[in-house]
Amino acid sequence: MPSVLDRIDKRILAALQRNGRMSNVELAKEVGLSPTPCLRRVRMLEDAGIIDRYVALLNPTKLGVTTTVFVRVWLEGQDEDTVSHFVKAIQASPEVVECHLMAGDCDFLLRVVAKNIETYRQFQAEHLARVKGVRSLKTDIPMQKVKLSWEIPL
Repeated sequence: MPSVLDRIDKRILAALQRNGRMSNVELAKEVGLSPTPCLRRVRMLEDAGIIDRYVALLNPTKLGVTTTVFVRVWLEGQDEDTVSHFVKAIQASPEVVECHLMAGDCDFLLRVVAKNIETYRQFQAEHLARVKGVRSLKTDIPMQKVKLSWEIPL
């Protein structure tokens, strides 16, 4: 496992964040290595868990998923049973694409995607609000997406 990422490792990671389907030959050329050492470095980054996995990023609009909302959640308590029950319910909800345990005003912050505002409202009323231990929900609806990136700055 690399203890410190060097300049080449960072270039490999940056290139793969932009295009995870890049061939090893293309990657090696871009970062200035021959293919064998480049592949060796990629494998080390994978083995170290720095490269967690490769995914396809889908265009939600082309799939009819046009609504993203942020939901602040307050629980009735912060005991282990209440939190654990909530987390299990959220992990079983594909509409929730991000869930963060928060310090501050609310207990959790969710990012939820839906086909439209009506399908979100239905999900909120029939599922989210009915999770045992949920005291209160506040939904924030973004007006415009200004930036969305999965690239980690190196």
